[in-house]
Amino acid sequence: MVDEQTFRHDSDAALEQLKQRLIDGEDLGGYETEENNGVLNVVFDAPKAKFVFTPNTPVRQIWISALSTSFKLDWADGKFVLPKTGEDLDTLTERLIKEHTDDDTFEL
Repeated sequence: MVDEQTFRHDSDAALEQLKQRLIDGEDLGGYETEENNGVLNVVFDAPKAKFVFTPNTPVRQIWISALSTSFKLDWADGKFVLPKTGEDLDTLTERLIKEHTDDDTFEL
């Protein structure tokens, strides 16, 4: 397991990069991106929903709450990955937005 300082650096960088990509896609995705104290929120108007991205330092994971499910991403090979599917943070986020908005053309 990586030390706390390394995890914070890596998770902050990953979430900041994701935030910038999400902001760039707001017009096409029908959502707003907000950040508060290191927690990233993606808020949808229609259908109403909120995706929450949170670094969980004690277990060294990034957690995503979306579509009534909790996704727990581990640090592997230089990126945060969902062990069950092998999807990285960006790929998983794009898939979740596509599923929520029912828009297969959306890209991060």
